[in-house]
Amino acid sequence: MTNRQLLEIPFTSGRSGVGPATWGQRAFWDTIRALAPADRPRYNVAGGAPIDPGLPLPVLVDALAQLLRLHDSLRTRLFPGKDGQLLQTVDAEGTLTLEVHSCPDTDGLPEAGARLHRELSARTFDTAMEWPLHVAVIEADGLVRYATLALPHTAVDGAGMNRLVADLAALCLGSTPAELAELRVPARQPLEEAEFQRSPRGARRDSAGRREFLRKLRSGPARQFPRPAGPPDPGPADPKTAHPEAADPAARFPNAVLRSPALAIAVEQVAAGHRASTSSVLLAAVAAMTARMSGSNDALIDVVVSNRFLPELANSVSAVAGEVLLHLPDADGEFGALVRRTHAAALGGYLNSYYDRTALDAQIAELTAEGVPLADRSCVFNDVREVVPPGTDAPGEPGATTLTWPVDFEPRPGLTYALDAVQSGEALSLAMTADPAVLPRPEMERFLYGVEETVLSEARALGQVPTA
Repeated sequence: MTNRQLLEIPFTSGRSGVGPATWGQRAFWDTIRALAPADRPRYNVAGGAPIDPGLPLPVLVDALAQLLRLHDSLRTRLFPGKDGQLLQTVDAEGTLTLEVHSCPDTDGLPEAGARLHRELSARTFDTAMEWPLHVAVIEADGLVRYATLALPHTAVDGAGMNRLVADLAALCLGSTPAELAELRVPARQPLEEAEFQRSPRGARRDSAGRREFLRKLRSGPARQFPRPAGPPDPGPADPKTAHPEAADPAARFPNAVLRSPALAIAVEQVAAGHRASTSSVLLAAVAAMTARMSGSNDALIDVVVSNRFLPELANSVSAVAGEVLLHLPDADGEFGALVRRTHAAALGGYLNSYYDRTALDAQIAELTAEGVPLADRSCVFNDVREVVPPGTDAPGEPGATTLTWPVDFEPRPGLTYALDAVQSGEALSLAMTADPAVLPRPEMERFLYGVEETVLSEARALGQVPTA
């Protein structure tokens, strides 16, 4: 790519205001601030796609200006107040910068698009000083052929990102902000959501959600995986897949990605066979492997969910996602039954997932200081298949399962593993980051391949044979 150009898109006369941050904004802000600066971009929410047959640049520029008017979250900055409370301010005017890259060789567009998407996704945001939206496009033969955008998690979650991309596409095709706003009613803007959260109805939901979380935290297993003494992570089981820095003792938390076309098919078949969601199938398989490898019958999983059960939040472009604890006894039992129990438990848990995470953390800290026994919540699952960033698929032969080690992260206190389910083209990927003192790389491989085989075996038991 050559000839990068920066276009300034001015915006005026929008809604404005200042108020407390929402629960979602504060939860993500706290999480990201606790990370090392180099790790913070992995909490960005990004998407990119080729545009075929192409789009005139002025059309896209106009659509972006209208998108800013439609969603206040794109003009919202976050900063701590004097009392430590996180505040949000919505700007009535400002400027969005659009990066325009030229690509004279159209045959190189896929590679150029993937490279630009990775570059944009890896940038940090200053949420106090800049709007939470980075946009870049590739232009060839006078038309925009590829577009990518990235936002910090404080501005949007996966479901909100889907709505944002859909609205941008509709605006490019000629819809007006007024038409889209009418279609999305009701859809709370961030300041409106913060107001609801301070209302009596919001307080009741907050209280119910935190009460349920704490109940499970008191009843779950105190420890799931033993933490053996001994030398640090010995390195990858297969040197051919090793990250060049994997032997560096400072890069302590490896990230492994298993990409499986067969799993993408099997998870649908098992979900249909047991009348459950595909997320419940994956969560059940993760719970089964957690119980199997920890030597415990129980699994307690901290599940990241999209809290869009209130009608006013269903179409909101904002950061709403939260967490629920799912305690699954006898997780090492018959898998079909576990899928059905997981699905029922997940549905119940999701209804209590809308609460003030900062207030919950304060309660947990108090209980810990008082010596109250609490469960191990260090195993985290997040199904992010709603957000598909094209151009980032892992290499591999069609139909073949592959395992790669793309990156190492700074240590994350209190984490045994974090496992994300990601849509990778026609495949399903499981991305796992783990504490190597608890799960060394060979055990991470065993875990990921075990999740895949558990689902595939159930598909075969149901009379289905997954094929890529």
